[in-house]
Amino acid sequence: MVDQLESTDRAQLTVPLLPLPGGVVVPGMVVTIAVESDEAKAAIAAAADADDRLVLVPKVGDRYATVGTLAHIDSHDRLRGGRKGILVRGLSRAVIGTGATGSGDATWVRVDPVLDDVDPDDVADLTRDYRAIITGILEHRGAGRTLSTAIEEITDPGQLADTAVYSPDVDLAQKVEVLETLDVTVRLEKVTAWAREVLAELDVRSKIRADVGESMEKRQREYILREQLKAIRTELREMGAGPAEDDDGQDYRTRVAEAALPDDVRTFVTKEIDRLERTSEQSPEQSWIRTWLDRILELPWGERSDDNLDLDRARGVLDADHTGLEEVKDRLIEQLAVRKLRIERGLDAASEPVASSSPLADWPADTDTDTETGPDTPTGTPEPGAEPTDDNPPVGDPVEDEQPRGRRGSGAILALVGPPGVGKTSLGESVARALGRRFVRVALGGVRDEAEIRGHRRTYVGAQPGRIARAMTEAGSMNPVVLLDEIDKVGGDYRGDPSAALLEVLDPAQNHTFRDHYLEVDLDLSDVLFIATANVLETIPGPLLDRLEVVTLDGYTDAEKVTIARDHLLTRQLTNAGLSLDEVEITDEVLRHVVEGWTREAGVRQLERQLAKLTRKAAVRIAAGDPAPIVVEDPSALLGRQKVFREDATDRVDVPGVATGLAVTGVGGDVLFVETARLDDDGGKGSLHLTGQLGDVMQESATIALSFLRSHAEELQLDGTALGGRFHVHFPAGAIPKDGPSAGVTMTTALASLVTGRKVRAGVGMTGEVTLQGKVLPIGGVKQKVLAAHRSGLDTVLLPKRNEADIDDVPESVRDAMTIHFVEDVRDVLSLALEPVE
Repeated sequence: MVDQLESTDRAQLTVPLLPLPGGVVVPGMVVTIAVESDEAKAAIAAAADADDRLVLVPKVGDRYATVGTLAHIDSHDRLRGGRKGILVRGLSRAVIGTGATGSGDATWVRVDPVLDDVDPDDVADLTRDYRAIITGILEHRGAGRTLSTAIEEITDPGQLADTAVYSPDVDLAQKVEVLETLDVTVRLEKVTAWAREVLAELDVRSKIRADVGESMEKRQREYILREQLKAIRTELREMGAGPAEDDDGQDYRTRVAEAALPDDVRTFVTKEIDRLERTSEQSPEQSWIRTWLDRILELPWGERSDDNLDLDRARGVLDADHTGLEEVKDRLIEQLAVRKLRIERGLDAASEPVASSSPLADWPADTDTDTETGPDTPTGTPEPGAEPTDDNPPVGDPVEDEQPRGRRGSGAILALVGPPGVGKTSLGESVARALGRRFVRVALGGVRDEAEIRGHRRTYVGAQPGRIARAMTEAGSMNPVVLLDEIDKVGGDYRGDPSAALLEVLDPAQNHTFRDHYLEVDLDLSDVLFIATANVLETIPGPLLDRLEVVTLDGYTDAEKVTIARDHLLTRQLTNAGLSLDEVEITDEVLRHVVEGWTREAGVRQLERQLAKLTRKAAVRIAAGDPAPIVVEDPSALLGRQKVFREDATDRVDVPGVATGLAVTGVGGDVLFVETARLDDDGGKGSLHLTGQLGDVMQESATIALSFLRSHAEELQLDGTALGGRFHVHFPAGAIPKDGPSAGVTMTTALASLVTGRKVRAGVGMTGEVTLQGKVLPIGGVKQKVLAAHRSGLDTVLLPKRNEADIDDVPESVRDAMTIHFVEDVRDVLSLALEPVE
């Protein structure tokens, strides 16, 4: 029939149409079709008038394919069950044309037969790839060699591509697409791509099957071997030969024997190793125990650094690393001296494996603790020949009141509190270097989970020890210097309160038996030197603050900043910029100009940024070919215009009603301006309006200030009518919350200045709480406030009389440069602060 089609030059034919709702027939396919529908019966009956030919058209949903298969009915058969059927053979593809008239009730259509016309050599690579992929698919599915041979014997490219309709991996829509693709090359490309996807999927499935099978086989083998090993161990125990140990258990036992574990820890670890040997490899508990053992054995049991008790060397290290901070340095040197004397006089051993060797361990605590027994009367041991009693048990019997492992410390924990940039964190490193101890930093800022301190329970997935235990492992020593950074920023939520967990860590009477939830053994922290840092004390919970010995770092004077910049900051920034020390020349006068003109801070962080900018500018000039050294005479040429002006504070009080106060913020001391204005008379009500985001205490201070002036108007020679009007008190920098009673005298002075029309003297700053009787009460932060006044260009400071002793904390250079008045009454403040009556 194919030859007949070719001889007629593929002329258009009119044949009946037989729809195929569930399959596709391609040229060369011989298939039996059941005749059940009326449409099929009519098409078969009409085919007798078309030389037993008809077109088989697939039907997908409501759509007929645009290309069908011209087929010949070879025979009429009787199918199983008595149904009628026909045996058809596909001849060629046929493009469906328009409808036509014909005999019977069948649907007649005009079709254009299409024969594959391609040179096999042009698609040789495609046919080779397709054959190889199909062979691989058949091998995956375990098909016989017969099918592979049949594929190899197909030489016609189009017929080879049509074999895709036999694949169970190709759906009906794809089969129709194969039939509708007339170009043999395109058809081969499509079926090759589909077959490649199927082969890749089969490869993955095969690999998964192999892995699963191998894993199951391995588990079965391990299970059988472990059961056999268990039986062998049982037999050995019954024979009295002891338990047989596997390699892992032996390895852990060897590590335990080599580690200097305390007795109770060694006993607990040995029990865990026994449990590891009894646990099956399939149990998840196996990995939990291994991880726990690794964590325990990573701790530096018995490792301690020897304290360097050379006082001169320690002082030299601290002085070399930090300028100023004399109070902190003196405190540490004092305790080093105490520690040295106790060792020299036999009160402490030079290296005690369990006793506290912290140089701060002997600092006096807030409460009394157990007193140590003298060296000649050891506790727990009766005198020779003494009669055993309840209070004096026999030697070798357990003592009910026996002290736990480790000696209870009686010291305090040092807490460095001050504004940012004053060197709190770096001071911890210097302390470790001075003592010859290892240093580790634990950042507590933003910690909200109690488990971060105490660790997670072992039952949780991904459990690990807390930060304290991990710090010991990181330090590699049982007596490191541990810096608890930003302890004031520890938070708390539904997961617990980390600050509560720190109570035990920072309590010298308890931390010798600190227990991490993950480790589940006592960890002796009595040898650890803890140093905490914070910016403010207000956010630290009371019980935790009670365990800290606070040392305040209030900031640096301008002279100290110049020294720090010359000796530390400038050298570091020159190195960072790739410059040598002799390539940039900066005098102390220029450094002072940078401090005064580009920074206003308690610390030196902003100063270091300005020096970094200056050295980078110098590096640019040297890289561009300018000769070295670069001499810096005018900082503004490299840093830009000056940003801070000392005369700012004096210019602000050039009108009546404005006064300069002093305050303490989270970044150190600062000046605080108070501006007042009198509004229209409100009928004698005397209302007071406050702005500047003030807290309750500061609002009450403003009310007290106005009430004092009104009640003492005659005595102070103030206009009572003017005091009866409406007043507006404003604190600039309204975005910053403000609170506290120390601005009372400042607000009183500003209101008195407004009412009398007398300006506040230029260069005067003040601070103090005021009462309704006009008494000036003491305040805190004297040193920081005086330093802030000095930085801002003020030359006179008014302080409460009861703060006179606090002025000793202010550097002598600042005291000499300023006039400081101590006042007990607001009347004294007004006489000193207001300009005289003209």
